[in-house]
Amino acid sequence: MSKAIITVVGKDTVGIIAKVCTYLAENHINILDISQTIVQDYFNMMMIVDISGTDKPFGQVSDDLEQVGEGIGVKVKIQREEIFTKMHRI
Repeated sequence: MSKAIITVVGKDTVGIIAKVCTYLAENHINILDISQTIVQDYFNMMMIVDISGTDKPFGQVSDDLEQVGEGIGVKVKIQREEIFTKMHRI
């Protein structure tokens, strides 16, 4: 299993979760865990996903998710789990 962390942040609007999850499903990326909150009209979502099922290179997935985000007015970022863990270890 190859895990990655996806974050989605921006002004809340209809369809954010649907658009991101549709992309993931179409590219065989499995959602392992998901958490989302809305604070004063700002949407924040964090997902842990398994990217081992996709045929796309990691860089392409990252670019695609950024484009999905741009289309709905939010920022979408993906990081490999090991990099995320090392960056946030103190």
